[in-house]
Amino acid sequence: MLKAKNQIETNKYELEIEVSAEAFEEALQKAYLKNKASINVEGFRPGKAPRSIIEKVYGPAVFFEEAVNAIYAPTVEEAVKEAGLELVCAPDVEVTDVSKEDGVKFKAVCTTKPVVNIADYKGIEVTRTVNAVTDEMVEHEIGHMLERNSRTVNVDDRATENGDDVVIDFEGFKDGVAFEGGKAEKFNLTLGSGQFIPGFEDQVVGHNIGDEFDVNVTFPEEYHAAELAGAPVVFKIKLHEIKKTELPELDDEFVKDTSDFETVDELKADIRKHLEKDAEKKADNEVEGAILDAVIAKLEGEIPEVMFENRVNEMVNELGQRLAQQGMNLDMYMQFTGMTIDSVKETYKEQAEKQVKLRLALEKIAELEGVEVTDEDIENEFATIAGMYNVPVEEVKKYFRPEDLKPDVATSKAVEIVKAAAVIK
Repeated sequence: MLKAKNQIETNKYELEIEVSAEAFEEALQKAYLKNKASINVEGFRPGKAPRSIIEKVYGPAVFFEEAVNAIYAPTVEEAVKEAGLELVCAPDVEVTDVSKEDGVKFKAVCTTKPVVNIADYKGIEVTRTVNAVTDEMVEHEIGHMLERNSRTVNVDDRATENGDDVVIDFEGFKDGVAFEGGKAEKFNLTLGSGQFIPGFEDQVVGHNIGDEFDVNVTFPEEYHAAELAGAPVVFKIKLHEIKKTELPELDDEFVKDTSDFETVDELKADIRKHLEKDAEKKADNEVEGAILDAVIAKLEGEIPEVMFENRVNEMVNELGQRLAQQGMNLDMYMQFTGMTIDSVKETYKEQAEKQVKLRLALEKIAELEGVEVTDEDIENEFATIAGMYNVPVEEVKKYFRPEDLKPDVATSKAVEIVKAAAVIK
């Protein structure tokens, strides 16, 4: 039961919560019934000792922790709901008193979603610029096309060069002792890719198949594994294979074989047309970005730091999921890049702050504009998600509830309102 709600600072409240002696007694009895079979009391068969005897032997508070843990979450949740608070993180809860006679008392410090304001979000002025497509840009796309149709061939008549793909065994040693995570066999590495710590790939260049050699490097000072940070190490390498990429010749025959066109000139003209469309789309995206940046700048309100931290953590988790799809994990990524978890988070900090502020701004605009989300809007959103993942709409509905989609649809409508009212030069 909520006894008091006190604002202690902006976006932060302290709730005083009480659980009656009767409710606590129910929780104690449930704790006794749950645990009595595992409690040994001399003179009683397992599970047969009365609660009063157990409390006499083990102390009157023997079931307190179990009972408090059982009532903690639902009690605090109900109190937060009764207080009308929208939290942005789990509350910091402290048990201030517990007894059979008086029940349980909690104090919960709650960080709430901020109250924000925004004005003058209509009539934002931005400039739209469409960049010209150059011959160099067309040639660059041709280069990608050649790369997609390239072939990889084994090299056995020369030493490794930057750009080669090599297959190596390696094992790392610090002060002559192998360290954890520093060993792999038949590892594929593109020299010059920067995949490994500075200096590693450079020292593989110039070796031949079958060579066994040492690579001497120093881990970065900010390396995530403290025992390796700033440490000089030796990697023992064995080079198994050297491969290189061969590009096809660009001529009319290549064009006929790989596209719907007959000549190189026709292909280049089509590429230019697509690049021009891309330039138009990029200009539109930049306009939208400039409008939304202006919206962020107009937001007023004190935003809890934890909202930024939560978004950063979400982005790090998303990175971990992408790495998993590539057969890696976050620890491997940090090892290869020389980053720490703190430096990874730092790379997302600015982006996370923008995303949090933009979301708050758009939610406020949707509120001010009286945006309504209809059943048709929700169905369209279901269809959009289904199209993104190429699954049936009914499958999407198993994982998303309409109420989960409403905030996203409302903010999307807010974006369209702001864009429609913008002045684009």
